[in-house]
Amino acid sequence: MTPGQIALRALIVGFIIAFAVITGFAYTTLLERKLLARLQARIGPNRAGYIPIPRRGGGKERKLLAGFMQPAADAVKLFFKEDPQPTMVDSWVYNLAPMLAVIPAVVILAVIPWAGKINIFGAVFEPYFAIAPGLNVAVMFFLAITSIGVYGVALAGWASNSKYAVLGGIRASAQMISYELALGMSVLVPIMIADSMDLGVIVEAQRGGWFIFLQPLAAFVFFVGALAELQRAPFDLLEAEQELSAGYTVEYAGMRFGMFFLAEYMKMISFSALTAVFFLGGYRGPFVDQVPALGFVYIILKIFILLCVMIWVRASLPRLRYDQLMSFGWKVLLPISVLNFLLTAIFIVLAQEGFLF
Repeated sequence: MTPGQIALRALIVGFIIAFAVITGFAYTTLLERKLLARLQARIGPNRAGYIPIPRRGGGKERKLLAGFMQPAADAVKLFFKEDPQPTMVDSWVYNLAPMLAVIPAVVILAVIPWAGKINIFGAVFEPYFAIAPGLNVAVMFFLAITSIGVYGVALAGWASNSKYAVLGGIRASAQMISYELALGMSVLVPIMIADSMDLGVIVEAQRGGWFIFLQPLAAFVFFVGALAELQRAPFDLLEAEQELSAGYTVEYAGMRFGMFFLAEYMKMISFSALTAVFFLGGYRGPFVDQVPALGFVYIILKIFILLCVMIWVRASLPRLRYDQLMSFGWKVLLPISVLNFLLTAIFIVLAQEGFLF
């Protein structure tokens, strides 16, 4: 293939994946609200849209998929909601910050492998199906892109010209930077085991067994670090309404406000996909070598389960105090991840030198 054909294919695949994930983001909000309602024994969205099913013998009709149009109703509300801009803000930075929050959430999708080598309508995708397949620095790309999200949070707080927003931005950026260290150290473990930073190679290295069984500690640290990076409960200190009036987003409204939550839910999908790739075998599963299209089913199923776990954590655990949050990141997660990394490196070297087997 010529460079132009490769670029065109990447553009088409990227558009399809981005469209699917943005649609998935909308219904992730519905999944969260429905599942939270079920876990907490209360009523979730059930008004905006449903499929009426008549009851036998008359009576009130049953409602199938009640609330399935709620994401569309929320989107319409945000588009038409008044979007004032406070006076004395840094207008250029104020408008740039939501974009800096959303763009990294979308760009992460470029390196995620969604299926193995596959033929779709005569087009062969190899070595695996992704927007940018075969990138040998994919993990570095992921870590670099996620770090950009800190700028969106910090600049949103600073540009809003509000003490509550500034405090929320400082809190959130300090939290994200702190937990990125543990998250980055935990990522090194599957890299060392697979001996590659190519996410496709990491998935293929799990043919004999998922890395979560070899390294449950690294998987736990990565998942907790992802929750903190996403500012999800119990690490949602930036939204401590009783302290900060919703943190760095307090001066945002309308779709500029919605973009921050678009970024959060899209990152939920992206981090769930990365957790599946690093520790749950990615697109691998039974019969995937015979039917490569099953790879899409397996990775989507794993993403769905991980999203449900994130929602379950939110429904179950109370918010930490800020000192507890920072203490847990620096005094617990980081030392554990560093020690686990060192021990893994030692055992790998000993195994390569023949001292263990």
